[in-house]
Amino acid sequence: MTSVATIGVDIAKSVFQVHGVDTAGQVVVRRRLTRGRVLAFFEKLAPCVVGIEACSSSHYWARELAARGHEVRLMPAQYVKPYVKRGKNDAADAEAICEAVTRPTMRFVPVKTAEQQSVMMLHRVRLMLNRQRTQLSNSIRAHLSEFGIVAPIGRRGLDQLLGVVADEKDTRVAADARVCLQMLAVQLAVVKDQILENDRRVLASALN
Repeated sequence: MTSVATIGVDIAKSVFQVHGVDTAGQVVVRRRLTRGRVLAFFEKLAPCVVGIEACSSSHYWARELAARGHEVRLMPAQYVKPYVKRGKNDAADAEAICEAVTRPTMRFVPVKTAEQQSVMMLHRVRLMLNRQRTQLSNSIRAHLSEFGIVAPIGRRGLDQLLGVVADEKDTRVAADARVCLQMLAVQLAVVKDQILENDRRVLASALN
């Protein structure tokens, strides 16, 4: 293991493929590792260059391996693809990553800290919550229109419709339909509160 100079790691949810070469480019390790054994494997290795394709969990693994003394380089998947020499599988991908990471013209992705990833998550979740708010609002409008109940576009119009949903005395809406609409109204209220909290955190992160 001490002769390993460069390693390519194909990361996955549960089973990782490792392909390592020495300074002469000779293959010295090919292994499949379960997720729980990955860190223990690298702890036994002398510091080496580790290549990983940039993906959702790659920054976490990059930080963990770097903390154990390895030089981790993340690469866009599209830049690794040309180095795959045989059929697409985990072993071939790991080998391609191992070769690609040594190329002098390869472009690398900076490893993000946990704090940087948290800020990115705030913005991604904000987009998701806003889509959910729009989806719920449109659904309430569409369902009420089936009963001939419409309102102007915008927040005020939606508030009028929510008032209809909450009014048990409004006989224009059938009982079963009202129950369903009230479910949507509750979800909408929760999403709105989450958006406000998310916006507060985004603002706080921008001021730090």
